[in-house]
Amino acid sequence: MPLSEHEQKLLEQLEKQLHEDDPKFASSMGSDPGRTWSTRHMVIGVLATLAGVLLLLIGVSVQIIFVGVLGFVVMGAGVYFATMRRSTGGSAKGRQGRKPGKPRSSFMNGLEERWDERRRGDS
Repeated sequence: MPLSEHEQKLLEQLEKQLHEDDPKFASSMGSDPGRTWSTRHMVIGVLATLAGVLLLLIGVSVQIIFVGVLGFVVMGAGVYFATMRRSTGGSAKGRQGRKPGKPRSSFMNGLEERWDERRRGDS
């Protein structure tokens, strides 16, 4: 079931808040708002992966080890290329606007309060 527009906005706000509060943890989780998926990379990566699989199968069928290994390398490179993300340059801007001594925003506190209310209402 897809998220509603309101839920998507809340999720985006949570991601931005996470990147502002703890950029090291956010980058380790791999969810950087300044990086997007590239359709071009996906298409080229999938085509390279398919070419690698084809080379691997040809190498196995004619029993030429070099062709099989080459196919495996091409296949791995295709998967890597397909999963690369391109940078949009917007991630550094979000970190600069935050003051170092700024306390945690009331947005997160409000979300925590609503969560607690829902939990109390379900019990």
